[in-house]
Amino acid sequence: MRASGGAAGGFIVFRCLSHRAFALSYQPRCRLDDRIAMLFVARQNAFTRDAWLGEFRAMLALGWPMVLTNLAQIALTTTDVIVVGRLGPSALAAATLGVNLYFAILIFAIGLVTATSPMMAEAIGRGYRVVRDVRRTFRQGMWSAVIVAIPAWVLLWHTDKVLLALGQEPQLAADAHRFMHELQWGFLPALGFIILRSFVTALERPIWAMVVTVAAILFNIVANWALVFGHLGLPALGLRGSGLATMLSNSFMFLGLVVVVLADRQFRRFHLFGRWWRPDWPRFVTLWRLGLPIGATMALEITLFNAAVFIMGQFGTAAIAAHSIAIQIAAASFMVPMGLGQAATVRVGLAHGAGLRDDITRAGWTAFAMAMVFMATMSFVLMTFPKVLIGAFIDVTDPANAPVAEMAALFLLWAAIFQLADGAQVVGAGMLRGLQDTRVPMLYAAFGYWGCGMPLSLLFAFKFGYGGVGIWVGLASGLAVVACLMIRRWMRRDRLRLVPTG
Repeated sequence: MRASGGAAGGFIVFRCLSHRAFALSYQPRCRLDDRIAMLFVARQNAFTRDAWLGEFRAMLALGWPMVLTNLAQIALTTTDVIVVGRLGPSALAAATLGVNLYFAILIFAIGLVTATSPMMAEAIGRGYRVVRDVRRTFRQGMWSAVIVAIPAWVLLWHTDKVLLALGQEPQLAADAHRFMHELQWGFLPALGFIILRSFVTALERPIWAMVVTVAAILFNIVANWALVFGHLGLPALGLRGSGLATMLSNSFMFLGLVVVVLADRQFRRFHLFGRWWRPDWPRFVTLWRLGLPIGATMALEITLFNAAVFIMGQFGTAAIAAHSIAIQIAAASFMVPMGLGQAATVRVGLAHGAGLRDDITRAGWTAFAMAMVFMATMSFVLMTFPKVLIGAFIDVTDPANAPVAEMAALFLLWAAIFQLADGAQVVGAGMLRGLQDTRVPMLYAAFGYWGCGMPLSLLFAFKFGYGGVGIWVGLASGLAVVACLMIRRWMRRDRLRLVPTG
């Protein structure tokens, strides 16, 4: 009806203008019903324009704290890389191997508990038994975090054996093992923070998560400086000190957001930490039904990049170090569309719970457009100023670092190429999660990442002889395939009955 009304209005406007242009001396007036129709169309268009502008403002208000929170979280890891980089390439390579193993497990768990976000958003949008449903979702999210943390701790305790089985150098595996024995205890606090962040975000107050995360960065900088190099009366623990600092920072973030939730009146009315012993098995099952595909999707992506690190190890320590720098820079850029994807999940989820089809459309496409504009800008920056970015991690004027700097600049060129695809796929996934559509996107990820991306990485790296560059070619190809599939499914959401009917 809206499309046909717009077409009719356009014809009416054209008809009036053509009569006016026929002769200046003769200016017929449109009939009264024509003028009424024109007024209606004008008001309808203004309403539509205002609705899109309103969605843009709402998405921006929700998205920018989430983006900054994500940037702050990646800054924690980046701080570790910068500090450890001062210990030398060997320490940086060991930390990279350890962190990649840690995140391969953590990212799955984060995906699982991330299901709390669309569930809470839908409950709020539905407007029925909001406090009870949000509290129970939070509780089952925390139960799930404990369930996945226990086996994760057991596996990470044997990091050296895992890395040796993957063909890594014994010394690097031993150093990564010592690093992990400190870092791994931050696993559960990190999940707790993610669940609390889902809660404050569903209430459209993500600023508190951002504040806590920024404070954690400052804490992490001081902790790394003190524990790695031995300041403030503390022993110089080297690589172990960096792992301990990050663990303490994760605990700081969780406890900080707990204090906020307990102190704020709007948050406190949900009584999140009450009646922990009461199960809600249907909600628990729903969380795992939605969360397992999300976790699998995120794990498929992170393990793709982790596998790239392990394959990169076949080309030497310099290749691993250069890859680590390029990944950190690309990851920092990725945090923006990731935040917009998280905001899209909430905004689409709220509209889905309320049964508002037009609001679902506006929320999804607004997030997508904002992400694409940003990633196009970042592609230009990465291609134009690679050495400036690399200089934040290593001294590019030092001849000893020349091989790493040169290789990192080449990797960044390919990172710039796949920026748009990377942004499109993560926002597309966030849009679909708002509709609680997680199983098919997981299958898309499996096909794109491992059915296309990894085979192409191996093909270009070894068969065609492109080495580390070939790995990045494969990564870019896999992300592009997933992006196309995600957006295609979003565009077919009505036909697939993913949105409310009527």
